[in-house]
Amino acid sequence: MANDLNKREELLGDLQKKYDAIGQDLNTHLSGLLQQEPLTYWDYIQVDALLGLQTKRTVFPDEMVFIMYHQINELIFKMILWEIEQVAHHQTLNTTFFTERLLRISRYFDMLTTSFDIMTQGMEVEQYMKFRNSLAPASGFQSAQYRKIEFASTELINLIDARFRETIDRNTPYEHALDHLYWQAAGKDYTTGKKTYLLTAFEKRYRDEFVAFTQEYNTINLAAKFKSLPAEDQKNPELIQAMRHYDYTVNITWVMAHYRTAAKYLNSGAKQAEATGGSAWAKYMHPKYQKRIFFPELWSEEERQNWGHDL
Repeated sequence: MANDLNKREELLGDLQKKYDAIGQDLNTHLSGLLQQEPLTYWDYIQVDALLGLQTKRTVFPDEMVFIMYHQINELIFKMILWEIEQVAHHQTLNTTFFTERLLRISRYFDMLTTSFDIMTQGMEVEQYMKFRNSLAPASGFQSAQYRKIEFASTELINLIDARFRETIDRNTPYEHALDHLYWQAAGKDYTTGKKTYLLTAFEKRYRDEFVAFTQEYNTINLAAKFKSLPAEDQKNPELIQAMRHYDYTVNITWVMAHYRTAAKYLNSGAKQAEATGGSAWAKYMHPKYQKRIFFPELWSEEERQNWGHDL
């Protein structure tokens, strides 16, 4: 009993210090706590709001699977960005923290990779090929969170279209760099320079946000944070392995799972179908064309040259 009283006094003392520090009256906050209803799971997680976000556009039941699957993906993308942010803004970063967070992120991508079974086995091809027409011109290409994951993972030069990566001015403005990112190939005819609606709508919604985000992460992306570590820490085998695993998981394993899922549906007819956004999805997605590598310095020349081949 005495221990309980001492613990209570200690807690009250800590609360007093907390609210004194911000100029607040402790009694007011304790009175407010007294009036609050007990917290429930459904309120804390906001279950009703979450379950009310699925709106079908067609009569096909499997469209609901498609919607929920992509909403779950976006939630996981948010978890990934949350982990990256902790590394990026860490003021005293060490190899243990860096490695642990990279392994967390890779596990999220491992989950995303295996979840493609839901797409490949969880929808009827016939249903998908019908309801997908109601989605045009929307496309998973327009996932802003995934683009931010890329921006936050590597130096911007590594996301430039492979055709321009060697020649583009590295001091070019962010706006110019964005016009030459690899995923522009999915929405631009480089012969005419004309952009599709898929790309123009995406840029109208997110371009300014992307410019600000790339500026923020220019010196604190994962690649930059690695290079800012002491030389000895940059040789840490566990950290190097974690970075290579993350790089390969995102840019090979996950991408190829996505690619194969798209191929199942879009190659199901007499000829290859376009993606809903009208993109040349095969060349845009397959890693051997753009050779997206977050940490090229951690791979040998042979590994970089063979990136995405023999898959």
